[in-house]
Amino acid sequence: MNRNILRLVVCFSLMTVFTALGNAAKHVTSPDGRISLTVGLKSGKPYYTVNYNQTPIIAPSHLGFQLDKGTLGENMRITDEHTNSKDETWQQPWGEDETIRNHYNELTVDLQERTGAKMRMSVIFRVFNDGIGFRYVIHTNNNNEKYCILEELTEMTLAHDAKAWSIPTNRTEYFEGIYTSDLLSKKDTVCTPLTIEYDKDIYLALHEAALEDYASINLTPRNNSDGSVRLLTALTPWQNGVKVYCEGTKKTPWRTIIIGTRAGDLITSRLMLNLNEPSKIEDTSWIEPGRYIGIWWSIHKKQNTWEMGPTHGATTQNVKRYIDFAARHGFSGVLAEGWNPGWGKGEQISYLKAYPDFDIEEVCRYALSKGVRFIGHTETWGNARLLEEQMDEAFAWYNRLGIRAVKTGYVGHYFDGKELAKSQYGIRHYRKVIECAAKHQIMIDNHEPAMPTGIQRTLPNLMTQEGVRGQEYNAWDVRGGNPPAHTVTLPFTRCLAGPTDFTPAIFNFSEVVKGTHPHSTLAKQLGEFVVIYSPLQMAADAIENYEGQPGLTFIESCPTTWSQTLVPNGEIGKYVTVARKERLRVGDGTSGMRDGGRWFVGSITNEEARQIDLSLDFLDKGMTYHAVIYEDGPDADYEKNPYPMTIRQEEVTSESILHLSLASSGGAAIRIEGLKSIYK
Repeated sequence: MNRNILRLVVCFSLMTVFTALGNAAKHVTSPDGRISLTVGLKSGKPYYTVNYNQTPIIAPSHLGFQLDKGTLGENMRITDEHTNSKDETWQQPWGEDETIRNHYNELTVDLQERTGAKMRMSVIFRVFNDGIGFRYVIHTNNNNEKYCILEELTEMTLAHDAKAWSIPTNRTEYFEGIYTSDLLSKKDTVCTPLTIEYDKDIYLALHEAALEDYASINLTPRNNSDGSVRLLTALTPWQNGVKVYCEGTKKTPWRTIIIGTRAGDLITSRLMLNLNEPSKIEDTSWIEPGRYIGIWWSIHKKQNTWEMGPTHGATTQNVKRYIDFAARHGFSGVLAEGWNPGWGKGEQISYLKAYPDFDIEEVCRYALSKGVRFIGHTETWGNARLLEEQMDEAFAWYNRLGIRAVKTGYVGHYFDGKELAKSQYGIRHYRKVIECAAKHQIMIDNHEPAMPTGIQRTLPNLMTQEGVRGQEYNAWDVRGGNPPAHTVTLPFTRCLAGPTDFTPAIFNFSEVVKGTHPHSTLAKQLGEFVVIYSPLQMAADAIENYEGQPGLTFIESCPTTWSQTLVPNGEIGKYVTVARKERLRVGDGTSGMRDGGRWFVGSITNEEARQIDLSLDFLDKGMTYHAVIYEDGPDADYEKNPYPMTIRQEEVTSESILHLSLASSGGAAIRIEGLKSIYK
């Protein structure tokens, strides 16, 4: 054979080998080896798979985009790969845990079209011990290049059908729906988090992390002939159908899959937070978790009004009355909705002046003199631009008055009459508000939000958000309010997205609408304080209903930020027990937090009464503790007699088992405080 021809043959063969090797499947595993992820190409289309303990979880699922410039995800080749690992711990200024371990193995795969425009993208996969996250980077030739994402083509194909809990995307405003369970294959397009009981010992939660300048995710199930169920990404569109406007290189949010062997593992996962960037606020000493009261429930019960009139709630004298109560009982703040013009009469909303019967400067002065802060409220009725126009001046004014927290609201189907709150338009607005608030040292409680995605790690002044069918439905919902299973489903669904402003602790179960009241016992209302996490949390009832109530003592003592969180037991929609260890500020609040030593436990059930044997093995060995248990009385019944509650005390150790009797839709709340070492 001619030498030159031989050289060509050899070169061609080597090129073929190298090309094959370069496009061979890539693999990465979790640090503990239980989760394995594979990335490869099939007919030029990138795909990934996920196994857990050698059980297929995610069958081959395609990746890519439909852009206005064409499809990015076909006829691709792998041009490079990168691996990385990280194992670090970081500290939250507030949260369910003081320190969080961020431990993962990372694989980045670079891809390019073989022909045409030869567009490029990278996919970054991070595999943790409790799940995976992946995001795209769409590369452009210059930073000024503009283009549109018409659809994200990401798939999550479950290897087989399974029971799932979700709310539908359509027909559910503000995410305020009842979570229902059914086979995944039978569901409509759903919001995330989507929670799945995949196998007897495998639970999944699908969501996203670090949503910024992008559209919120929804998932649409499609049945495959082999029994698998393909979940298609359905981004929330702009009015014109475009999903995302891009300029230059674009990073997407992380697509997340939490994996656990127990339902409770989903609650204690911090994967979503780990996929967000560290705090951009260097000095967080002004960010203070706390519990507040407010003129809220009386409005929903039709006893007061938002707008000015004979029964206006936000009057100077009425708010001062709430401030006095807050000061006596250790609440950090008082919220008054309806303090500013623009309620009920079609007038222009102003965030820079108050109704004539509300002297905001006097109220704020009076509150500070009592060691309490007034909490503002900026309802927009969906007029996002109006808030943007006023917020810089308004937040600066609030800061001067001593206001440190503001509840924002967006009642209205469309932002500015045209765009969905979950769209890129809405996501941009929410970010502007949080950043502007941070500039003026204002904490935010966001109502009618986009579904949270862990942004509170990056901007920890974003304290809590609604995005849930809350307690107010128990005041006026003509269908009867929230069912008993609602609050034992939320910890495994909505609450996985982040702090949830549910507003527990209704003590008076009287009805305005026949049949509508909290479908729970009084003890369950207390248990919800621990179970449903929020660092800025309201005791929601009118203050008259707390006077003289023994349950108020538990509320007064219960913190809103924690050093450690555990889930001893729980089944989705049936029951759940959450144990949290107190975290206390030290010094002047600038030197961090310290372990408080006390534990608080909440245990709640659905309409089925239960006996719960709670092991206290999470307590320090060698210590004796004093436990105060608030639980349902013998005659408690959530429909006929919700009030009976017993309070008992026990000395306990790490070897103790507490026997809890939960009534139908009942609960228990427990405070455990260390006494002394038993080894002396």
